[in-house]
Amino acid sequence: MTTDRYDIETGIVGLGNIGQYHAERLVEHGVPLVGGMDVAAEARSRFARRYDVDVYEDHHALYDDVDAVIITTPNKYHEEYAVDAFERDLDVLLEKPLAHSLESATRIADAAADSDGHAMVGFNNRFSNTVRIVRNRIESGRLGEVTHVEANYVRRRGIPGRGSWFTRRQIAGGGALIDLGVHAIDLALYLLDYPTVEEVNGVARGEFGSDEEYAYLEMWGEDAGPAGFDVDDSASAFIRCADDRTVSLEVAWATNRPATHEFVIRGTESAARFDLLEGDLSFHSASSAGPDHLEDTTVETHQNDTHSAEQEAFFDRIEAGDPDDCSVTQALTVQRVIDSIYRSSDEGCTIVPDE
Repeated sequence: MTTDRYDIETGIVGLGNIGQYHAERLVEHGVPLVGGMDVAAEARSRFARRYDVDVYEDHHALYDDVDAVIITTPNKYHEEYAVDAFERDLDVLLEKPLAHSLESATRIADAAADSDGHAMVGFNNRFSNTVRIVRNRIESGRLGEVTHVEANYVRRRGIPGRGSWFTRRQIAGGGALIDLGVHAIDLALYLLDYPTVEEVNGVARGEFGSDEEYAYLEMWGEDAGPAGFDVDDSASAFIRCADDRTVSLEVAWATNRPATHEFVIRGTESAARFDLLEGDLSFHSASSAGPDHLEDTTVETHQNDTHSAEQEAFFDRIEAGDPDDCSVTQALTVQRVIDSIYRSSDEGCTIVPDE
């Protein structure tokens, strides 16, 4: 159902799967989709046929015709397209992560800070109904002081096609940690209200993608084998923040264990447990009202389209002239944590993130 709520001419840079996913939701919201840009001719032709819009090989030509842009390219190319957009004071929704490296991410954040355009990073999981319920209970004090988050985003067998840009460090900047971990780290820090990160200790492993005998049930994209894989396929980390708030992190594309997307938010009055993908939500506490007892409450939630809700928040903020939602500076914090986990793994020690 088209709503025609927004009169903000918008283009998309990067016309692969996630670009088309965003385009579908622009159409649903009634946002004027002006066109798309991609360096690949096949992607441009497919997009033009599907949406009946102009397509461009050069992003500058697209930027001449739009008010806002959604950037969904591989990580390495975020900086080029985002910085140019910010210099034109365009409104920018940039898919996660901020960039493929901390240095590139810092330059993007600086450009966003200097721009009059609105900026948002695609942390779509913040907009799930489940997370909103948990966040509301935290803000209302019903969990007490939140001190620790267990963040899991673990696939049993889910490496993207070996040889795709996802599995090439030069383009992606990393593997499972920068692909899945960026969501888990952001969500954990978001629920802790983004405290200062003081120390990071972690290990990133490449145990399965480099295996000639890797067994998989599904792998989108062609499999180039171990030669097309030079990144991590899992990571474990412990993040210590101000006031002794902590995060334990487990992320993986592939492990010999059942998949899990469980988050546990521990508070002094109650804890919340939810499944990031399924939305299952429960709260756990204890009480001395009457005989001492434990209380477990299941909350039935309605799953929503998080990318659609994210876009709605982005365009609402533009129309209202609201200030920056801080997601760019928070994404830079996430990038520092990711960089610190990789450094900790390489150096075998605890890392204090660079400011």
